[in-house]
Amino acid sequence: IRIFCCEEDMLAAVGIIMIFVLLLVIMSKRLSALVALIVIPLVAGLLAGFGLELFEFMTEGIKSIAATGVMFIFAILFFGVLTDAGTFKPIIRVLLRFAGNDPARVAVASALLAMLVHLDGSGAVTFLVAIPALLPLYDALKLPRTMLATIVALAAGTMNILPWGGPTIRAATALDISVSSLFQPLLIPVASGLVAVLIVAFFMGKKYRGRENSENMQVEILTVENKEETNLERPKLFLINVLLIIISVTVLISGVIPPHLVFMLSFAVAISINYPNLKEQTRRINAHAEAALLMAGILFAAGCFTGILKESGMLSAMSAAAVNYIPLWVGQHMASITGLLSMPASLVFDPDSFYFGILPLLSETATHFDGDAIEVGRAALLGQMTTGFPVSPLTGSTYLLVGLAGVDLGDHQRKTIPYAFLITCIMLVVAILMGTVSL
Repeated sequence: IRIFCCEEDMLAAVGIIMIFVLLLVIMSKRLSALVALIVIPLVAGLLAGFGLELFEFMTEGIKSIAATGVMFIFAILFFGVLTDAGTFKPIIRVLLRFAGNDPARVAVASALLAMLVHLDGSGAVTFLVAIPALLPLYDALKLPRTMLATIVALAAGTMNILPWGGPTIRAATALDISVSSLFQPLLIPVASGLVAVLIVAFFMGKKYRGRENSENMQVEILTVENKEETNLERPKLFLINVLLIIISVTVLISGVIPPHLVFMLSFAVAISINYPNLKEQTRRINAHAEAALLMAGILFAAGCFTGILKESGMLSAMSAAAVNYIPLWVGQHMASITGLLSMPASLVFDPDSFYFGILPLLSETATHFDGDAIEVGRAALLGQMTTGFPVSPLTGSTYLLVGLAGVDLGDHQRKTIPYAFLITCIMLVVAILMGTVSL
């Protein structure tokens, strides 16, 4: 055994300092997450007395998240190609016609639209599509813009728990587990959260029924389309593209095929059907390459971090030290407590610092109290940068949301945070009742 008592204390101290420095530089924006996740653990490992074996640790970490990184790359490309092909536009038009001039229907349609658009896992894209499409309708019916921002935020936040969402990918990477094993037990809790969002939206809109400012009027939603977007659309392939999405998501959730292969195959089929021309395929891939490369880079950098954290013994040393300070009742309920605090934690921690810095420590500590590390990860996903991301001051998409809706950030947070916390609590209760998260 390499690590003795005194060495374990030293590793715990170095690990704690490393995580603190990582949180500091990322949250203060002194370094990008991509750079910090590579450089800081390497320096910490050298200070702890490790040499060339650090590169072996980093390689092991990268290997452990390779499949997850591949899945994320091809998920972005898959949904990006289908968006380019105009797959979601007919559905958007149907939702807007369904909404009519009934405030309750408008609110429900807003939530459904945000859920649909957020299939690609991008908050920025969701807000750029949903807010401009719905804002004229809200203004014409004199419905508060804060209501629109809240509903879209709740819908996008809850959908962000999906297997290809950033938080889920990060949690699976940090805990070195498959996305399927992490997400599958959360399917019903997430579904209950989405239903809860629709119910909340309905009652928010219902309050404005029968008022003078919601009189019956025809409102036409005008969408500005440029020539390039029109040329890219494939309306004749709409049913095929929708069927492809349904099959892909069904197979992904079933776990029959590994997630990274699901999206690799789905992307290959989607781009071949919609854009058979080689030059057009290249242009479509290049159009979405930046988003795919950025997130993949962060994931592989996180592999370096988690590899050093685990293989060096720092993680086990920190969790062992934490056991001495955490009360027994807290340790025995680590998963449920994490779930309860997950949404408010979005106001303090950005996704990279929480999932790569805090979650491994919480999960490893839970195992010392006979808890299940994966349950802590599932509990964290119910709020941390999922329902919490559209209200967090640490995410750029929050400012995009309030900017597009024309509302004050403080007003948006005051109205949305209680509902976001409620949705998290509903999902947490369902997860506890199902045994997905231990009480």
